[in-house]
Amino acid sequence: MSAPAVSARLDRLPITRRHRFALVAVGIGMFFDLYEVFLAGTLATVLSTDFGVTGTNQKLVLASAFVGAFIGAVTLSRLADRLGRRRAFFLTLGVYSLFSVLAGFSVNVEMLIICRFVAGIGIGAELPLCDAYLSDLLPARVRGRMIAWAYTLGFCGVPVAGFLARAITPHTILGLAGWRWMFILGGLGALLCWLMRRGLPESPRWLESMGRHDEADAVVHTFEDAARHEHPGTRLPEPVPVPAAATRREPFRALFRRPWRRRTVMLWIFQLLQTFGYYGFGSLVPLVLAAKGYDVVTTLTFSALTFLGYPIGSALSIPLIERVERKTLIIAAALGMMVLGLGFGYATSGALIVLLGVAYTIVSNLFSNGLHVYQGELYPTTLRATGAGSAYSLSRLATAVMPFVLIPLLDSAGPNAVFAAIALAMVLLAVDVAVLGPRTTGRSLDEITAQR
Repeated sequence: MSAPAVSARLDRLPITRRHRFALVAVGIGMFFDLYEVFLAGTLATVLSTDFGVTGTNQKLVLASAFVGAFIGAVTLSRLADRLGRRRAFFLTLGVYSLFSVLAGFSVNVEMLIICRFVAGIGIGAELPLCDAYLSDLLPARVRGRMIAWAYTLGFCGVPVAGFLARAITPHTILGLAGWRWMFILGGLGALLCWLMRRGLPESPRWLESMGRHDEADAVVHTFEDAARHEHPGTRLPEPVPVPAAATRREPFRALFRRPWRRRTVMLWIFQLLQTFGYYGFGSLVPLVLAAKGYDVVTTLTFSALTFLGYPIGSALSIPLIERVERKTLIIAAALGMMVLGLGFGYATSGALIVLLGVAYTIVSNLFSNGLHVYQGELYPTTLRATGAGSAYSLSRLATAVMPFVLIPLLDSAGPNAVFAAIALAMVLLAVDVAVLGPRTTGRSLDEITAQR
């Protein structure tokens, strides 16, 4: 059976319970990735008073998980293209779960930094791996919309981190400070997701690309059987047996060969710049609010309210993602983030701060969902996780460096200078995508990867 036959069979399927189960299992993993990403920023002010985390140590606590995530995104994404998406899923959440729990029992700041670093390695490849897996599995006509649903579930982790911090960090529970429970609960929740993912099939496109034709056929058959059972009367393509093709393993350097070189350059520049607008805002909002003169409780309250925009923006992308060209959506949202970020930096009243913060996070998640759908579509199956993961690793590395750049800028020049830097990054990003990015909306993965 040829690779186009597998692709055609997957693309013609109606959505079934098996698709929805995969979406939920992947979305819950995204939940804990995003919970972890915004956890340190949410707790930054608490740790400075309760655990003595100040100065360089404060920057290291913020950066450690992202340095680990850089390493994880490079290595585990490559592993997903070599050993399979399913195996990589187990490794990412398993490592994160263990070391997140250990972080909650840290005896000093050095242990906390090390545990967050290793937890970051575990979860670093989670989002690009999710992008690759769902892109492999979902029919072309609903690929963007379904991935947006998964991210909407995932982005619920951001306000959960915010409101949970607001609720439990002022208290001691079972002899442990509330901030410790933030790490413990994240690790235990990820463990439950790890168990749930045991029911996921391997990507049939990946199996086919590795020459494992019978296994790919068997996985597609399970989806076809589910479609016949849930949608009686639906006509599905019959499998067409042909001689097996040779197994293909693409080296990392293939990302820099034609025709992938242009896309790789675009995506690497994109990921370095988007960090300032997306993670820069989410990670530094509590510190920005503290710089504006608000106390810890008020800062956590404002942060939690602002973080409500993450799932709302993700949900709003669902009806748009298949109607608007991906690159157009990304560019428009980036420019919207530029305007709203500048407004947030200059705002002084509490009501306006919350309003602009929520508006910023709503627009940033139109941006983010467009980004994650887009990066999962740009490469062939044998390079999909490697291409997305290597580029995404740069965003994690840039996020690790960001506290050492933006916090000193915040301390010396104030919030306005921070958001001016973010605005510049968003303008450069929009130019990058406009000039170098291909069009992908509504096209099959085979058609997209055939573009030159």
